[in-house]
Amino acid sequence: MVKRLYLDVHILQTVPPANLNRDDQGNPKEAVFGGVRRARVSSQAWKRATRKEFADKLPQEELATRTRRVAAELTRRLAARTDLQDDAAARVAGALLAPLGIKAGKKEGDTAYLLFYGNRQLEAIVDLVADQATELAEASDDALAAAVKDLPIADQLTAGHPIDVALFGRMVADIPTLNVDAATQVAHALSTHAADLEFDYFTAVDDKNEKGETGAGMIGTIGFNSATLYRYATLGLHQLHDNLGDLDATLEAVELFVASFARAMPTGHGNSFAHRTLPTLLTVVARRDQPVNLVSAFERPVVSTEGIAAESATRLAREHLRATQQWGGEPAYTAVTHTLDPDTRHAAVVAEAFGASQPFGDLLTGLRAHLVEHTKQA
Repeated sequence: MVKRLYLDVHILQTVPPANLNRDDQGNPKEAVFGGVRRARVSSQAWKRATRKEFADKLPQEELATRTRRVAAELTRRLAARTDLQDDAAARVAGALLAPLGIKAGKKEGDTAYLLFYGNRQLEAIVDLVADQATELAEASDDALAAAVKDLPIADQLTAGHPIDVALFGRMVADIPTLNVDAATQVAHALSTHAADLEFDYFTAVDDKNEKGETGAGMIGTIGFNSATLYRYATLGLHQLHDNLGDLDATLEAVELFVASFARAMPTGHGNSFAHRTLPTLLTVVARRDQPVNLVSAFERPVVSTEGIAAESATRLAREHLRATQQWGGEPAYTAVTHTLDPDTRHAAVVAEAFGASQPFGDLLTGLRAHLVEHTKQA
């Protein structure tokens, strides 16, 4: 058993004109905080971007899929592993999922909600019937239902969780046994300063315009803003270990999450704005008491002639120092990487709060070493 430990990840990231995460009007999401309007990117958007980063680092079978079309995916895997035609495979797949009690969606073949499952977990369900798939497909409806009724189908979805399910959890309201408590919480990203919504009026010329023909082939507007964002996530090492059940896998998942969360970027209107940047600052704070979101550092909007990002870093560091002094709970570990000018007061305050800046790879190595030592204390 791993002793309780929370890993808080704080990021400051400056994004140029962009529309990362749209609201129902197609404009960048916003929120009022500290009495002024801020740029906002939802936690869901950044969690999905983080999961997409996983795909570049791990084989697909070690990851998870979130979809309403779980029956169609199970059908595809059955057909690929057996001699069944699509219709027969679909019938067997439906029978396998029926004992779970997952509600059907409005569209035939869909579930009523997105189901987050491990790709290897779905293969394990196929394993249960692969050798008898032909006999099952030829059986009557009653005989097929009876044959799969007592198979440990739910067991395949409640064990051997992939990293992304272990990190982000799974909620199935009407089947509590399938729920997985998330090991991570991700906050909505907020600009550290007031942010205005602007509009890009664009025109597109028709390449096939006739000679002498004038005017645009298309016109429109895209809402955008630019911001220095404060991003925050916390990871419960103890919960992650409970979900994965293996220490090495837990340590790898921590490193994967921190690396992917740092580099992830929502892709909304990416072709229009080319907005992908790297963080100005990332710090990891290990705490034994509770997670601490430091967004209160920016309740008073940042206004600076020396750079919003640099002043935001100073605010973040001072808030951390004040919170620790007033509330106690000295961090078990801190590490930071940043691109601030090392000769400025901003870098000095950050160093006082979080330590000397180090390359990101060294930060990950040092974090893993600390976690290894922590787990030895259990």
